[in-house]
Amino acid sequence: MSQGQPRRPQQPAGQGENQEPIKYGDVFNVSGELANKPIAPQDAAMMQTAETQVLGQTQKGGTAAVMQAAATRNEQVGVVGHNDITDIAGEQGVSVAETDVAGRRIITEAVAGQVVGQYVQATPVMTSQVGVVQQNAITIGEALEATAKTAGDKPVDQSDAAAVQAAEVRATGSNVIIPGGLAATAQSAAAHNATLDRDEEKIKLNQVLTGATAKLPADKAVTRQDAEGVVSAELRNNPNVATHPGGVAASMAAAARLNENVNA
Repeated sequence: MSQGQPRRPQQPAGQGENQEPIKYGDVFNVSGELANKPIAPQDAAMMQTAETQVLGQTQKGGTAAVMQAAATRNEQVGVVGHNDITDIAGEQGVSVAETDVAGRRIITEAVAGQVVGQYVQATPVMTSQVGVVQQNAITIGEALEATAKTAGDKPVDQSDAAAVQAAEVRATGSNVIIPGGLAATAQSAAAHNATLDRDEEKIKLNQVLTGATAKLPADKAVTRQDAEGVVSAELRNNPNVATHPGGVAASMAAAARLNENVNA
């Protein structure tokens, strides 16, 4: 199960066309210096190695595969050499991290500290009856707890607060904001952070969302409608009209898709 799956680069139709390099920003939801860097062969090799070390093999259609396709194309048109590595990727590296949340394995892949892929895999739980495997649906509280791990270091902003509020409303079935609850805490954090310049001093998502299930007075399995409501709230309150990779909306969307597979 994947979330924020990268767009596979298209091969050029002919050599007469303008051969622009495929950059990170063309296939991944990244920003800043990394977005403008061509994907280089050794970048892809590092991600392949990281995926193999953590997952046992590279993932078909996954981040490493997309990077390899882009790097091969860039090499073919002469914008990078076979042994080239992007400076920022070489300096800050790539990573593949696993996080277990409520019987699910969340895999987060990053280049130079920016998330380029996130996948949620179900981990079947054996019951007391031998041979019976039971997989429970992911709840809204569990999806929020996953966000605390996948985007925990992100300073809380208004888009996060709006997404958390939408999730709480969906979980409780009430539009009334609970004093001291998740939504109220997220809103206070966003307001506080807006007065600060330094990210180190700001309240982070993991400080708000860790233990989210216990902080909700009611909870429910995430549905596609729940995820759409949270995604809409996050988009409306983001000046860039985008969701954050691994953030509240992304985790809710991943949970909804996994739940649909479980119930299929």
